Amino acid sequence: MELTGLTISEAADALRRGDFSAQTYAEALLAKAAQGAGLNAFIHHDPAQVRADARAADAARARSTPLGALHGVPLALKDNLDTAAMATTGGTPGLRGHRPAKNGAVVQKLLDAGAIVFGKTNLHELAYGITNNNAAFGPARNPYDPSRIPGASSGGVGVAVAARMAPGGIGSDTGGSVRIPAALCGIVGFRPTTGRWSQAGIVPISHTRDTAGPMTRSVADCELLDGVVTGSKPADAVTLKGLRLGVPRAHFWAPLDSEVARLMEGVLTTLTEAGAVLVEADIPDVGRLDNEAGFPIALYETVADLDSYLAGHGSKLGYRELVAQCASPDVAGLLQSLHGAGGIPAAAYRHALEVQRPQLQAAYRDHFARHDLAALVFPTTPLAAAPIGDDETVDLNGERVPTFPTFIRNSSPGSVAGIPGISLPAARTQSGLPLGIELDGPEGSDARLLAIARAVEAILPKMPAPKG
Repeated sequence: MELTGLTISEAADALRRGDFSAQTYAEALLAKAAQGAGLNAFIHHDPAQVRADARAADAARARSTPLGALHGVPLALKDNLDTAAMATTGGTPGLRGHRPAKNGAVVQKLLDAGAIVFGKTNLHELAYGITNNNAAFGPARNPYDPSRIPGASSGGVGVAVAARMAPGGIGSDTGGSVRIPAALCGIVGFRPTTGRWSQAGIVPISHTRDTAGPMTRSVADCELLDGVVTGSKPADAVTLKGLRLGVPRAHFWAPLDSEVARLMEGVLTTLTEAGAVLVEADIPDVGRLDNEAGFPIALYETVADLDSYLAGHGSKLGYRELVAQCASPDVAGLLQSLHGAGGIPAAAYRHALEVQRPQLQAAYRDHFARHDLAALVFPTTPLAAAPIGDDETVDLNGERVPTFPTFIRNSSPGSVAGIPGISLPAARTQSGLPLGIELDGPEGSDARLLAIARAVEAILPKMPAPKG
């Protein structure tokens, strides 16, 4: 049995049965992490602590202690999730020595279920970017091509899970940072309805848009982690036959990289052959409303939310002092501009929050209801993983286009609206780079969306492990 290839559910079941010890499992993952150290998935990784936690898990089982759903399972955590046992850096120099007094709410739920923290993973500095090219800690590298990005700010989790260093992990998603690295690294990434998962104990960007979310190698594992965090049960199985899925061509399906477009059309054909009913209809003004609401909300809330987070942890730093130490030029330039005269005016923020975001949410609600849709389906990203260093512009069909808005284009609107979305591995390019297909559901439809994703996952090709 290749232990590093086990999913969370498989590993948890085997550990409960006693098929192998938590120590044996941890050693296999530690060896895989050491082998892939050049991918730079982790900011904090302490093998001695992992071994000690695994021994404690085995001792608990030997005492016949009731075992949690994640007993003995190591998970990778994005390094903006508060952990009391190790630093939470947010990927930024000013927080290198930041040790929260207690675990974040999501982290505590996982630990209470028996999980082991395998390490804290690399991220775009302060989660404010799309490439995971971090000037302070170095770039995380895509395991399918280490010269390319893993994508978004939760890229370190994507790398660790795809490279079989951990069976799963938790990232955070403000505009796509769970789903984009899931797509580019060939795994599953789920963004819950905003508010379904607690935001307490996460280095923030925007309380209106932020959420943690699971990154795994199966939909069933996303359901398991969602259940641990929320206490919810999986929905009944869904059949694709007769299931109505929306295909919003405008905004979400053009422009796409030509190879991505061809492969994604193949996914639609597979869905049709499985009996799904594809409804081609566009969401009016979705791109405009996303642009008008999304950035004013995030940029305005960042200043107050980071100040509040730092003050709540008794930090000597405030927003201004923290940002002054940022190492990544893209992050430093943007965040420094938000303080003072360059900030978002309060009136613009209120209009985005109270008028434009509700209009976007209403557009989604009306679209789902009018066309009787269970979910929307579209490519998670318009192109495959870009080369590391393409921070400002990236090639799309022979044209240089802005990197950030291009990669975030499809995942951002649902994030701003607060609806659930999940990216599934769907195809690989001729050069072997993974591509993801995203499903978005109505607000609060998380359990049903996961069940739909389970059915779609069953008809998609399995993503092979990266070489090495």
